[in-house]
Amino acid sequence: MRVAIVGGGAAGMMCAATIAEEYPRVEIFVLEKNASLGKKVIISGGGRCNVTTGIEDISLILEKYPRGNKFLQSAMHRFSPNMVSAWFEAHGVPLKCEDDLRMFPVSNNGTDIVAVFEDIFEETNVHVKYKHNVQHIIKKNTGFVLSFKDQKDLEVDKVVVALGGQAYRHTGSTGDGYDILEQLGHTITPLAPSLNSFLTKETWPKKLSGLSFQKATIFIAGQKKQYTSTGPFLFTHMGVSGPAIFALSARIAFLRYDKATPLAIQIDIFPDLTEGELLEKLQQTREEHMQKTFKNTLPHLVAKSLAEELCILLDIPLEKKNADMSKKELSRVVSHLKGLPLNITGRGAGDEFVTAGGVELSEVDPKTMESKICPGLFFAGEILDVDGYTGGFNLQASWATGNAAGIAIGK
Repeated sequence: MRVAIVGGGAAGMMCAATIAEEYPRVEIFVLEKNASLGKKVIISGGGRCNVTTGIEDISLILEKYPRGNKFLQSAMHRFSPNMVSAWFEAHGVPLKCEDDLRMFPVSNNGTDIVAVFEDIFEETNVHVKYKHNVQHIIKKNTGFVLSFKDQKDLEVDKVVVALGGQAYRHTGSTGDGYDILEQLGHTITPLAPSLNSFLTKETWPKKLSGLSFQKATIFIAGQKKQYTSTGPFLFTHMGVSGPAIFALSARIAFLRYDKATPLAIQIDIFPDLTEGELLEKLQQTREEHMQKTFKNTLPHLVAKSLAEELCILLDIPLEKKNADMSKKELSRVVSHLKGLPLNITGRGAGDEFVTAGGVELSEVDPKTMESKICPGLFFAGEILDVDGYTGGFNLQASWATGNAAGIAIGK
């Protein structure tokens, strides 16, 4: 049997490796448009490659996918994060689990992950074809014919499409596969970027650039549906970023906002305290320093740079003393700390920046990743309408779906 795997990213590499190791008689062609494999894998996690997650409870892991969690259930159980970690360690790459439960190679080098697959391919029946950009996939009675821009056609029995989405276009993930799959009868759901930072209409976050918070709750103001996210975040020179922002961006991937129609968000910097509790804390701090300026007392609760900015935003004179602060002014400060208002006008770069949307999941068998419309055609990775939050979940989905497709093809 001959199998073509279109795309040499995480899902495509895992699919090829699974077939090669489990079913060595299958002839495999990995078709990669770049001059090397796994470009997006290498740059993930800031170049360290956030391989998977350290969370072990599958039900908790599936909650980390705003789209496709039910679809992933079978593949995730059969190739869980624990199994992925064990697989890489068995192939000579020790992993470590950091405090935030993200898994990385001990070497902190994403190239070590890709090297595992390169070694497997050199020793097995895998032919890696670089600079092969698939133009068309034609279904024949006995299999498929793949055509390219500058190379000879390739005839195979099965095809796996693992082309990725539209994120990180400089790595080759340009969404080429969508048109090809529509020609084969598949539906592509609406597409949008996910796991991005936010650009803000307000310019004052630039003054606080680099100021981070271990825990805050970000929520969309004035929407019928409540979108919230809790976790670390930080101010940037263009707006706000961090894991809590990335998670919220995934939830609102299909909401439209721009400079003309900004989206209002609010940030609760003290999510573990009620407004009443925070007001009591602020009043107590004020009463202990009645002759000090309020600007120099507020840093007992927040960073000095944010304290000054809050005073400016709320028109509290920087020289105003605690003794002269009214209850109304203190309440306004607390309201801002529990709901700091910002207006987002665009999407910035994120840690992963994946594509929300893809191949309609009802058209794919979740156990085998085979098309229900075109027998012999399989899918793996981000080309599917599956995406997760930051923290190794997107690579985990790619490993799991690639493994599922590989096992099904081999059988």
